[in-house]
Amino acid sequence: MAGAAESPIPADILSAFDYERHARARLPTDVWAYIDGAGADGITKRWNREAFDRIPLAGRVLADMSEASTAINLFGMEMNMPIILAPTAFHMLVHPEGERATVVGASAAKAWMSVSCQASVSLEEIAAVSETTLLFQLYMQQSRDDTLRLVRRAEAANYRALLVTVDAPVNGVRNDEQRAGFRLPPHVRAVNLDGMPSPVSRAGPGESPVFKGLLDRVPTFADIEWLRRQTSLPLLLKGIAHPDDAERAIGCGVDGIVVSNHGGRTLDTLPASLDMLKDVAARVDGRVPLIVDGGIRRGTDVLKALALGANAVMIGAPILHALAVGGAVGVLHLLTILRAELEVAMALTGCRGVGEVEEGVLAERRLSGR
Repeated sequence: MAGAAESPIPADILSAFDYERHARARLPTDVWAYIDGAGADGITKRWNREAFDRIPLAGRVLADMSEASTAINLFGMEMNMPIILAPTAFHMLVHPEGERATVVGASAAKAWMSVSCQASVSLEEIAAVSETTLLFQLYMQQSRDDTLRLVRRAEAANYRALLVTVDAPVNGVRNDEQRAGFRLPPHVRAVNLDGMPSPVSRAGPGESPVFKGLLDRVPTFADIEWLRRQTSLPLLLKGIAHPDDAERAIGCGVDGIVVSNHGGRTLDTLPASLDMLKDVAARVDGRVPLIVDGGIRRGTDVLKALALGANAVMIGAPILHALAVGGAVGVLHLLTILRAELEVAMALTGCRGVGEVEEGVLAERRLSGR
């Protein structure tokens, strides 16, 4: 139509994979290595994707799909769809408005957003422009006082849950970033952590580069028990990879668990998140909600995660890809695509609601190969 505003989204973007392709072409090589890189040889990252590809679905026909919905209730709050924006750091690396643009897109899609402790915009500024449910992702700081200061800021800004990442007490071996020479530019920093010290290695020549200094004050389950006593917000642990750790987390009083291998960015050759999910779900047995992330690129992936025991999923890197290409509109567009793909998958497997998605939607035959 004459005079209509041109869309910022290239016409050939129809899926999350298309956003990834366009983002890679637009972003500097070192920034791409940071946001899309993996630990060591990238094996876990590859397995995350392949785990979804090798599971076939069982199509069903002639199901009654009247009043079908993707809505669920989680932690006593309504969700429009079982897709949450995962916490990812430094959105200003890919867009000048950073997390402000991301939350505008998430709000338009009515999707929950997890705000990273390492956001490049203050948690209060993000909350000020948000019209959706926000979770605050917390890294336990070296000082409990600093940790509690972040918790109180999140409470005051009306964040609705705390998401404690527990699987990265030290950074993974990020060879892609090292080869690309990635460094944060001067205008990008973890503004919410201003004034808070970071662990440093005290190793001299011939001494342990990791064990001497970097792990002196890493959190333990005792710190989670302490944190549980400090706040009434729902408390989730992100990065659970083993059923025994899930059991201990429940014993600490957590309200939810995120099964995750940090997108393959920490310990390489961990199993795919989807492969870990079934064992964790069996141990948890419905006592707390489960969320899973890692490798999700299609609505069919969301369906498979739900079928294997997740209540919802988180997506991380695809959000950054969409933000880099289309800003807030790109984030909205990507989330709309994923929701539509999930609805198609539900319709074609006969699932009228998220609660009806069970392992029966998966075909018994598994595709060969890893």
